[in-house]
Amino acid sequence: MAPIDILYGRQAVHEALRARRRHFYSLSLASGVKQIGIVADIQTLAREVNCRVQQVDRAQFDKMLPGANHQGVALESSPYPYSNLGEVFAHARSQDEPPFLLLLDHLEDPQNVGTLLRTAEAVGVHGVFLPDRRAVGITPAVSNSSAGAVEHLRVVHVTNIARTLADFKQRGVWVAGLDNQPEAKDLLQSDFTGKLALVIGAESSGLSRLTRETCDWLVRIPLSGKIESLNASVAGSAALIVANSARKAGKQEKNQEAFQ
Repeated sequence: MAPIDILYGRQAVHEALRARRRHFYSLSLASGVKQIGIVADIQTLAREVNCRVQQVDRAQFDKMLPGANHQGVALESSPYPYSNLGEVFAHARSQDEPPFLLLLDHLEDPQNVGTLLRTAEAVGVHGVFLPDRRAVGITPAVSNSSAGAVEHLRVVHVTNIARTLADFKQRGVWVAGLDNQPEAKDLLQSDFTGKLALVIGAESSGLSRLTRETCDWLVRIPLSGKIESLNASVAGSAALIVANSARKAGKQEKNQEAFQ
């Protein structure tokens, strides 16, 4: 029997159906769920892709997804469709933009990964790279914590981070690692224009030694309070937003120069 994911949560299910990148088998709604708003939209999208819609007793629903914040909605689908390096760079070319990449160095918490993926999709990251060992993959929990944003992203599983970063460099991509080291550059004073890969380290240990040494430069977030560090999802999201703002400003300047 082919593997099946059970996606849950209204936003995650809605975005998966909107993206249409998976195969869909059955949409389940818990008894008592009001079929208005986003739930009505979900049913419409499901029927558009010929996905069966059924009502399930609330107790059975809770048993199917114990402990999950399912909001009375679940969707049986094929597993997440991972991409490859070539598809990511082709996507960047199709947008007529220099590649903007995110690599997560062995993050294991689905909530942190989901938050980062949501931010990555919002700021237009062309591809996200995850190690295939000692790290969380794209599970239903990650899709839920990303509010379904991952369903619109190109995510690549890699076997060796250092080799992947070397591949980036061969394609002219600069690699910046987020790391709270004394020698790291201030995030707000760094150049994020051009072909860029941003690397975020694990929740407790940060960047691995080899990853840190492979980066072209390190950046850190300037802090003014008494707390010395931020968790991976907050720090990574801040870095992505700053990098996106810098890239947009650089593009606007380039366009203005072209018309002068």
